[in-house]
Amino acid sequence: MNSYYDVIVIGGGHAGIEAASAAARIGCSTCLITMTISAIGRLSCNPAIGGMAKGQIVREIDALGGEMGRLADLSGIHFKMLGKSKGPAMWSPRSQNDKDLYPHFAQQRLQEISNLTLIEGVVGDVGVKNGAVSSVQLQDGQRIECRSLVVCSGTFLSSRLHVGEQSSVGGRMGEPSAESLSEILRHYGVSTGRLKTGTPPRIHKDSIDWKLCTPDVGDAHPVPFSRQTAAVTNQIQCYLTTTTKDTHQILESGFDRSPMFTGRITGVGPRYCPSIEDKVYRFSDKDEHQIFLEPEGLATDSVYVNGFSTSLPEEIQEAALRTIPSLEKAQILRYGYAVEYDYFPSYQLQHSLESKVVKGLFFAGQVNGTSGYEEAAAQGLLAGMNAARAIQGKSSVVLDRSQAYIGVLIDDLVSLTISEPYRMFTSRAEYRLLLRQDNADIRLAHIGYEAGLVDRKIAQEVQSLTESIEAAQDLLKKHRVKEQDSSGQAVSLWQLLKRPECLAQTILPYVPTDSPLAELLTDERLVEQIEISARYDGYIQRQLQEVERFKGIEESQLPATINYNAIVGLSSEGREKLIRISPRSLGQASRISGVSRSDITILSMYVR
Repeated sequence: MNSYYDVIVIGGGHAGIEAASAAARIGCSTCLITMTISAIGRLSCNPAIGGMAKGQIVREIDALGGEMGRLADLSGIHFKMLGKSKGPAMWSPRSQNDKDLYPHFAQQRLQEISNLTLIEGVVGDVGVKNGAVSSVQLQDGQRIECRSLVVCSGTFLSSRLHVGEQSSVGGRMGEPSAESLSEILRHYGVSTGRLKTGTPPRIHKDSIDWKLCTPDVGDAHPVPFSRQTAAVTNQIQCYLTTTTKDTHQILESGFDRSPMFTGRITGVGPRYCPSIEDKVYRFSDKDEHQIFLEPEGLATDSVYVNGFSTSLPEEIQEAALRTIPSLEKAQILRYGYAVEYDYFPSYQLQHSLESKVVKGLFFAGQVNGTSGYEEAAAQGLLAGMNAARAIQGKSSVVLDRSQAYIGVLIDDLVSLTISEPYRMFTSRAEYRLLLRQDNADIRLAHIGYEAGLVDRKIAQEVQSLTESIEAAQDLLKKHRVKEQDSSGQAVSLWQLLKRPECLAQTILPYVPTDSPLAELLTDERLVEQIEISARYDGYIQRQLQEVERFKGIEESQLPATINYNAIVGLSSEGREKLIRISPRSLGQASRISGVSRSDITILSMYVR
């Protein structure tokens, strides 16, 4: 084993995979330290990737040269584009994945990357010299020096598992907790907090009466996450059922033994992915809650009961499940449980995901207070990328809110006070019509290429597509036809495409066969882009104008040395939040909860 690596990554979850892969492929000697190599990439909760807003993030990870999209395509067994009944800004790809194949392909991928070493162990100490990370020491005594350290420890920091009145130490069922890392980093001035998440029971597929379920059909022509994947296929069927009044009564009978209600769990859980007992308690007027039955793989009998996350006593879980239509004879393979763990409030981070407290120390994933594989992977990719670039003397890659959902995610983490697990939604993105899943590579591939993570051929293909789209739009706007608008003037093909009933094939009869436009319109990907651009042209132009205003205020930089105590007129809460977060721009300051509009006006005048 080497005694020095440029970059050390702690943790083999989705953040750790992306961080280690990015740092190594950029050219830094990298090691990933994990408790068990065979657990790398394990899908701790639902074996699914993507979903509303999360699917956009996976597409962005792929566009930047990350791993998650390809791993999801390789292990996917059920694919569906969500939100198709709405506009294209809401379309979100999702896959159900084989829980054994995903980690298999993840481990295989990491083992083939040069510059990357996988090490089994637990970090017992972190060395810091002159305010910068210098080394880690494993519990077996081995000391490894480094220049950058990326902490991606997920739910394993001082973690506790809860089922009913029983508690145990562990970061995942059957796996140990990392007990010392939080305390070590607190010693260096890093603040910590406590959060909670949970998972539902798994049941045997043969104990389900599938005839009583509603099929949840996958797409007839599923679309892969990665532009490097030729095609994917649906191999399994998912199903739906619902809870009943009897289910809710049984769950309520166990509330006095729930670790969540009795106060044994002090960490805050995810508001938008609550446990079933929390849903029954908070929405007492609802007679039923939807349950998705999702097979966990091709070679397993295990079925994930999506929507039934719980930490109630085992006998309550079993009795409640058996009141759900189709689950009357349910055989539980593993009971649901909650996990409580330490995290590092993300206001302590710069937009590069480097700590404001210790130079060279980066954080990514659930340790920053997020929930979800996709949010973790996105952070890991940027943290690994920036950890490597810092060593190489290059500027950090920072995506803003108008460029990517990943930019929204990181800006929210850095600017907001996270008191519950953060989950991405389309509503969090002000410019979501521009940040669609279908144009992620057009938006971001050049950034991935410049960082050294996207192959030249792919970057050239995306650039060629972009130029072709621009050429096609220009030709469509110039080519006019005899159909008239309300003023009696001939209309352009671009104007025709704006009509709800018009598609590209509708206007083909108007296009001369020898025209360059005719050839361009044979490209399905190009046609998709111009149809969306034409249909939503007015809204897109409005958002582009909003982006220009946004960039203007973002360019109003705030000095790092600014003394907020010296600014007369700031509210007490505003001053406290500005000191804590130390925003880099007036734009970021305006997004901090507790900083009022009058605070921003005063701050703007002070800076001028």
